[in-house]
Amino acid sequence: MKIGFDAKRIFFNRSGLGNYSRGTVDALAAYYPDNEYVLFSPKPGNPAGYRVPDGIGTVYPRSGWNRRLSSLWRSYNMAGSLRRAEVELYHGLSNELPMDIRRSGARSVLTMHDIIFVRFPELYKPLDRWLYTRKYRSSCFRADRIIAISRQTMDDLVNVWQVPEAKIDVVYQGCDPMFCAAADEEKKRSVRERYALPEHYILSVGTIEERKNLLLTVRAMAEGGVEGELVACGRATPYADEIKRYAERHGIARRLHFIHNLRFEDLPAVYQMADVMVYASLYEGFGIPILEGLNSGVPVITSEGGVFPETGGDACYYVDPRSPEGMVVALRETLGNTALREAMIRKGREYALRFREEEVAKNLMAVYRKVL
Repeated sequence: MKIGFDAKRIFFNRSGLGNYSRGTVDALAAYYPDNEYVLFSPKPGNPAGYRVPDGIGTVYPRSGWNRRLSSLWRSYNMAGSLRRAEVELYHGLSNELPMDIRRSGARSVLTMHDIIFVRFPELYKPLDRWLYTRKYRSSCFRADRIIAISRQTMDDLVNVWQVPEAKIDVVYQGCDPMFCAAADEEKKRSVRERYALPEHYILSVGTIEERKNLLLTVRAMAEGGVEGELVACGRATPYADEIKRYAERHGIARRLHFIHNLRFEDLPAVYQMADVMVYASLYEGFGIPILEGLNSGVPVITSEGGVFPETGGDACYYVDPRSPEGMVVALRETLGNTALREAMIRKGREYALRFREEEVAKNLMAVYRKVL
């Protein structure tokens, strides 16, 4: 089987969709090496620092016109490149397929992560919402099969965009295997020094934006008297400034530590040194930090409802993401109840086994074989 992948985010996105894309290729190359895999990238370059597995080639646009307008090549003019590469199946890893995919002769699979821009339109510029809707919705109807990364995403596609449920498979994503390995003491020491981490802390991982709802945890600390310090790792938006202003008004600014330039390879140690990880997001397609936390052996507090019980199973402490009082109780119990902490850590490691690389690769391959 010769399989092509949209590689833009493999090479140019250091987190999020980039991690999903790299993890997909790595897992398939490791567990199904008899297939031939090809990466289709709009331009040379590898700022993500990805090490391409041995034997996997990369295709770039050939003509001067396509090279100059590489983003248009990726979205509208890839059929010729796919035919020349004799690809049997093309996998769009991040919500879209080329408009001309059906002229390529290749079958197609599309991974849909979420339609957050529909659920929370106020967080996106109108032009971006229009573009995403046009590209992603039409890709769903062009695809031979769709992979939804959760039942939440599948339900959204069916109920919001009327995508036929019969063409959707739910294949959960995994996280990088490095989260399953214990960091040694030297690694932890160097990471603690590099980022000036406190001895004990509550951890938040993810873009610091309104949807991620970090202010709920800060309010629990200020209004509920929850002791300790908070380490928030992620790209900042204006919402981070709102949190800082709130913390200043309530006298807890010195207890907040924001890290915007965290190295990905340092993240497992940051998880493993935390007392608890909080992920009180209002909406996600999957919620990968939850899985990273479970694999890292840290108790996880997350939101009730939505996709979160899919990702966290019976291992997490679930709270109403609109209730500071509920977060106060959750933090006090997970920080102060040793038996509860130990049970959450044990259940977390057990539940996370269903998202390991081998299981993800097996489920992806089942979809490919269904298509071909």
